[in-house]
Amino acid sequence: MKCPFCGEIDNKVIDSRLSKDASVIRRRRECIDCSRRFTTYEHIEEIPIMIIKKDGRREVFNREKVRSGVKKACEKRDISMNVIEEFIDDLERDLREIDEKEFSASVIGEKIMVKLHELDDVAYVRFASVYREFKDVNDFVSELKSLLSNHEKTDDRKQRTTDHK
Repeated sequence: MKCPFCGEIDNKVIDSRLSKDASVIRRRRECIDCSRRFTTYEHIEEIPIMIIKKDGRREVFNREKVRSGVKKACEKRDISMNVIEEFIDDLERDLREIDEKEFSASVIGEKIMVKLHELDDVAYVRFASVYREFKDVNDFVSELKSLLSNHEKTDDRKQRTTDHK
């Protein structure tokens, strides 16, 4: 590793630590020549996830685009940035666990919607309205009716479970 101060390539590792999720190794180094210290980070080189857009173009999965869309959906909701980052980490981990390197944008959009549905109903509807390109209020109302119907079914199941106890 080349010293960022003097350019010397000889240095020694003083300390190594794993990141919280054990995906990165942080190394504290000291240059043998100038004795200055610097930090390096070691990452696993992963094959990028490719997204196939509606028009057939391919682009690299972009966490920032996902973060931006999810943040907009979660705006003014009681959802912390830590939760949003975990959300995106989970999504990317899910994609990497599937033995594919290319995904259609619709698959990723649907995965985001499922995760948002579990996280927050308002954020889910906001994201769905953009993702599914609602044309008018009727599309929006239809999605809300579906959401309310699912809640009623869940509430009925909970009530039956409580009644049996």
